[in-house]
Amino acid sequence: MSRQEDMAECAEMIRHGSLSFHAASRLLPKSVREPALALYAFCRLADDAVDLQSEKAAAVLQLQDRLARVYEGRPRNAAPDRAFAAVVEETRMPRALPDALLEGLAWDAMGRRYASLSDVKSYSARVASAVGAMMSVLMGVRDADALARACDLGVAMQLTNIARDIGEDALEGRLYLPTDWLDEAGIDPEAFLANPRPTKAIRLLTRRLVMEANRLYYRSEPGIAALPRAARPGIFAARLIYAGIGGKVAESGYDSISSRAHTSKGQKLAWIGQAGFMAGFSMLTPRAATLYARPLPEVAFLVDAAAIGARGRSRADGLIEALTQLARSDQERRARLMDDVSRAS
Repeated sequence: MSRQEDMAECAEMIRHGSLSFHAASRLLPKSVREPALALYAFCRLADDAVDLQSEKAAAVLQLQDRLARVYEGRPRNAAPDRAFAAVVEETRMPRALPDALLEGLAWDAMGRRYASLSDVKSYSARVASAVGAMMSVLMGVRDADALARACDLGVAMQLTNIARDIGEDALEGRLYLPTDWLDEAGIDPEAFLANPRPTKAIRLLTRRLVMEANRLYYRSEPGIAALPRAARPGIFAARLIYAGIGGKVAESGYDSISSRAHTSKGQKLAWIGQAGFMAGFSMLTPRAATLYARPLPEVAFLVDAAAIGARGRSRADGLIEALTQLARSDQERRARLMDDVSRAS
């Protein structure tokens, strides 16, 4: 298949898999939009490979092989792999960034829980900020301050996703709220998962998550203003659309269990229009001091990996450890199943 055919297939994947990003991507210049679609298509493929398969350990190990082949220049014969391999080659994408994403997916496959908000941010750094750092690299932005703000935006988006999906995740046995928050509120995690209800305590925790996301959305804005001018409207649009999802959660009284927050096409169009104004305004104002804020501790390794001249620690050790734990937990699960079968017979 030609590169254009690969890109068309990637665009179609995003159109069905991520309406928010698809809407925002239409504002990006073609030079950024096409590699961004390739990047998001590969990330979407990776996320679905783990989320939609029962054999999650095998799915993550298969993704590790696919990523290795991308970096070896012999991608699997599939549009997202070929398109992402071209992006990796053209932008010299640091391997530590997609490795971090894969590590986060391994954590998901293990059903990992998070004791503190910092732990939730560490997870968000891997599954969302890593993508933001990769987006910056493909735009040619390797400045550490701009990368730190891109990572702020990624964490904010993931916190919004978590706040929106509390009920849906609970039905799947997944829990991303910090367990120390649950302890403080007197909520037993297992009891909540067995019977998720939008109690006042749960809604207050959801509000805390949305408020933290909003703080990071505002902190990310100077970083968007540091991007190439033509790319700013699309990234401002993504920031506004995701923050708008948090706004819908707030409108529901922070009840993400009775229903899942949705934004309308009209609202997305309004935010896209606002993004154009914000991008234009950013050219007329001096850079905000928050551009130079230190990166969140949880994302510092991503900034180090992507910034020019930085010597970031490779994430290979973290990824190998996560994959080892995943394989061990999968073996234990299989052993328990065999014991159950033996006892039943």
